[in-house]
Amino acid sequence: MFVIGLLLDILLFTAGAFLLFNCCYLLFFSVAGHFKAKPLQELLKKDRRFCILIPAYRENEVVLETSKAALNHSYAGKADVFVIADGLEPETIAKLKGNGVGVIEVAFEKSTKGKALSAALHALPENQYDIAAILDVDNIMGANFLQEVNKAFGAGYKVVQAHRTAKNMETAFALLDACNEEINNHIYRKGHYAIGMSSALIGSGMAFGFTYLKELLQDIGETVGEDKELDFRIVKDQEKIAYLDKVYVYDEKIENASVFTQQRTRWIAAQVEFLKKYAAEGVVQLFKFGNYEFFNKVLQAFLVPRILLIGVLGVCFLSSFVVPAGPSPAFWAVLLLMLSAALFIALPGRFYRNRKLWEAILHLPYAFFCMVKALLQINKAKSSFLSTPHKVKAVSSEVNVQH
Repeated sequence: MFVIGLLLDILLFTAGAFLLFNCCYLLFFSVAGHFKAKPLQELLKKDRRFCILIPAYRENEVVLETSKAALNHSYAGKADVFVIADGLEPETIAKLKGNGVGVIEVAFEKSTKGKALSAALHALPENQYDIAAILDVDNIMGANFLQEVNKAFGAGYKVVQAHRTAKNMETAFALLDACNEEINNHIYRKGHYAIGMSSALIGSGMAFGFTYLKELLQDIGETVGEDKELDFRIVKDQEKIAYLDKVYVYDEKIENASVFTQQRTRWIAAQVEFLKKYAAEGVVQLFKFGNYEFFNKVLQAFLVPRILLIGVLGVCFLSSFVVPAGPSPAFWAVLLLMLSAALFIALPGRFYRNRKLWEAILHLPYAFFCMVKALLQINKAKSSFLSTPHKVKAVSSEVNVQH
């Protein structure tokens, strides 16, 4: 009995230390997100040539609306829009071409966004474009997106991430997803960038030097998290990723539990994939090359997804009253307070004026259940492409909302 109690103590204290690290990491960068980032200094002013890439996997209706909005986006220089058509109907392709959109048709045994982007870059002539901007099939560029990205490249950056934000928050799940995205923006992008580190990429609303992106996508493989793979490759090159907090790209948020689970399954699978792939290399990069940015990306892969973290801490707190081992209830209560502080500090003030916020918070237990379900079915993401379905939502290409 003594041995069982000792093992339980070791297990719970080890788990407590790991979860404490999670809370400290989130709280530190949540506070850092309120620091002011150094303003960009545009050294070389010119209108660079953009190709706007929109990978579309069987999204026939949505891609017509978003590509049209991209065509209408105002920019002083050259900006061509290309849809990477994977499984689109012939009628959709004909309409896209009729609207003036370039179409690059691709077909894979197993579709991935990374392979689609790589194929598109190889199909386009290198000498015609300076910058490749990537949008998801549901994304709408906010006012001056291309112009501001152009300025960041003028300041010397080769990779830029804009502020992706919600264009729909009608349901509780959509609002919860929007809150989650803004917290991610604050912690992993704004917080890191404010203290001189690279922003994390988010998969869309991002731009790269054309030839640099082509190099980065070389042998991208069938990963379900191409943005995270690019993250690791960029920090390994010791390139900085700029974050444009006031430059928006509007994104459709998840409106129901089934799609939420499907999307999180893909995300968790990607996190596990990169943890296995880069954990050891992170230590080498830190101690052999002094590459703390790469090591930081590995640390991020170790972090428990936040909704799971909330649920795990809640369970640990309640069970500590009945389990005579491990940290005290006070320890778990402090961790819950630290996590709550990190999340509330990171969430933009405009969300607190939304009357549906508390309704969204009440959906957290259900979201926790969905995350557990996603965790149990991550093998699905390895065997098939779990794309997120989208709906047409009429939003202007020069959207302006209060931020």
